[in-house]
Amino acid sequence: MNLEERINSFTALGEILRNILNNRTGRFSEELNDLIDNQYQLNPWFTPENAKSALIAIANELTKENLLKWTNAYPELKKEIKPQKVAVIMAGNIPLAGFHDMLSVLMTGNKLIAKTSSKDSELNVFISKVLCSINPGFCSGIEFTEGTLANFDMVIATGSNNTSRYFEYYFGKYPNIIRKNRNSIAIIDGNETNKQLELLGTDIFLYFGLGCRNVSKIYIPEGYDYTALSRHWEKHSHIICHKKYANNYDFNKAVFLVNKEKFHDIGYLLLKENIGLASPVSVLYYEYYKEQTAVSQLIEIQKENIQCIVGRNWVPFGDAQSPHLWDYADGTDTLEFLLKKKLAGIL
Repeated sequence: MNLEERINSFTALGEILRNILNNRTGRFSEELNDLIDNQYQLNPWFTPENAKSALIAIANELTKENLLKWTNAYPELKKEIKPQKVAVIMAGNIPLAGFHDMLSVLMTGNKLIAKTSSKDSELNVFISKVLCSINPGFCSGIEFTEGTLANFDMVIATGSNNTSRYFEYYFGKYPNIIRKNRNSIAIIDGNETNKQLELLGTDIFLYFGLGCRNVSKIYIPEGYDYTALSRHWEKHSHIICHKKYANNYDFNKAVFLVNKEKFHDIGYLLLKENIGLASPVSVLYYEYYKEQTAVSQLIEIQKENIQCIVGRNWVPFGDAQSPHLWDYADGTDTLEFLLKKKLAGIL
C-alpha cells in the first residue's frame, strides 16, 4: 500500500465519521451511535458528550487537505519500507487518547500492535474496523491485545510518571517514545473578549479536565478579578451533576476547609492560588504575574511539564482539545521517530 492509498483511506474514514456525527445514516451509523451512548458503562468519565467530542475532533482533522499538509513534510513517506511492528500502549484518560499514535503508525506503513486501556477499547476497535472496510490492506497491519506485548520492534507508551519508570525498565532497549504526565496552562492578559473567556471554559471543563491538553492552571495579571471569570463558564455548571466529578469536588473542598486553605467556590469548580501546574479534578489553579516576561520565564523552567499553552498569542481559546495532526504530544515528532527508527530512550 503506498502513501496515496493510505491518505485516501483515512480521508474516507474522516468522511464516514463526519457523516455519522452529523446524523446522516450509513453502514456504521447505528453501531457508532450505540457506542457513543454506552461508553460510560465501561468508564463513567466517558459520557456521550465526551465520546462525541473526541470523535468530532478526530473527524474534523481527517480531511485530504490536512493529511496532505501533514505528510508532505516527510518525503520519506513516499519510499517503500520494511514494515516494523510498533507496540502502542494507549492512555485511557479521555476517549480515543491513543488514536494519533495509531494513525501515525499506519500512515508510515508500519504494523500496529495496540494495547488499549481496558476502559477505552471499543472506539479504537470500531475505528480500525471501519478503516479495514475501506481498505482491507490495513487488516494484516492492525492487532489489538489485552495480554503481554511480544514480538515488536518499537514502542510508543503513554502513562503517568509512575508507569513511565515501568515502561523505561521493560522497553528501554527498544527504540521508544515514553510519555509522562503533562498539564496545560492558559495565559490571560486582561484584553480577552467575553467570547474568548467563554471558550476558555471548554478548555477547562471538557473531559472533566482529565486530558493532558485540558487547562489546569491559569496565569492572570496582578489586580485581575479572577472571580468574575465564572460568569463566562455558567454553561458548564451542569458538570457538578456528574457523580464522580461531584465526589472529587466535595473531597477537595473538604480538604481545603479542614486545612483552612483559601479558595474560591463557584458551585461547580474550586479556584485556588497555587504555583503548581497539576490541579486535582474539580480544581483550577491560578497564579498572578506582574509582567509577561515573568510568565515566559516560568514556562521555560516548566516546559517539560507543559503540554500546551492557551492564550491570545498561543493556542486559541477553545482549541486546546482540538490539536492538528502536526501538533505532537510532548513535542516529540512521532512520524520522524517511526520513519528513522533510530531514537531510543526518549523521555
